[in-house]
Amino acid sequence: MDTITGRRSISFTRAVRYGWLGFCVLVLVACHQDMYEQPKYTPLEPSSYFANGTSARMPVEGTLAYGQVRTDNYFFTGKLENGEDGSEMPFPVTRADLTRGQEKYNIYCAPCHGLQGNGNGMVSRRGAITAANLHQDRFVNPELTTSRVGHFYDVITNGYRYMYPYASRIEPADRWRIAAYIRALQLSQNAALDDVPANERVNLERQP
Repeated sequence: MDTITGRRSISFTRAVRYGWLGFCVLVLVACHQDMYEQPKYTPLEPSSYFANGTSARMPVEGTLAYGQVRTDNYFFTGKLENGEDGSEMPFPVTRADLTRGQEKYNIYCAPCHGLQGNGNGMVSRRGAITAANLHQDRFVNPELTTSRVGHFYDVITNGYRYMYPYASRIEPADRWRIAAYIRALQLSQNAALDDVPANERVNLERQP
C-alpha cells in the first residue's frame, strides 16, 4: 500500500511540475504575441488622432539631427566671413592626415583626376569627361582664389560643372584631408631644389 501511495505521489509531483512548465510556456508565448501586436504606428501610416491625419510628428522648429551641429562655419564650408575661399587648413596637418587624404583621394578623385592629379584618370581616358589638371596655374598660383585649399574643399562638397558633389559620401574632416593631399601632390610635381631640406639635397645632387 505504501508503494502504491508513493507512486501516486511521484506522479502527482510530475504532473504539477509539467503543468507549471506548460503554463510558463503559454505565458511567454502570450507575452511575445502581445509585443508583436502592440499598438504602434508604422512609417507613413495615417492617423485619425491628429488633426492633419498623419501619425508622424514634425520636429520642433530648429531641431538638428545628431552630428549636424555646425558651430565652426569655416570648417564646414571652407569660406571666410566675406564669402571667399579660405587659404588655411582648419587644423594642423599630420602625416596620418595626409595618408588618410591620399586614401580618400584615390577612391573618389583619382578615377577622373588621376593618381598624380594631372587629369588623366581612367574616366578621362575613356572619354567620358575631361577632368581638370590640378597642376595647372589656376590651381597652384597663390594669387588666384581657385588655388586656395578652401576652394578644393568647397568643390569636393558641392561639386563643380560635371563633378559630382561628395558632401553625402565624404565627411568634412576627410574633405580637408583630401585638399591637403592635393597640396602635397602639387608640391611633388612642382617642387624646386630649394624646397628640399639641406641634409637631403646632397643625396639628390648625387643622382645621375
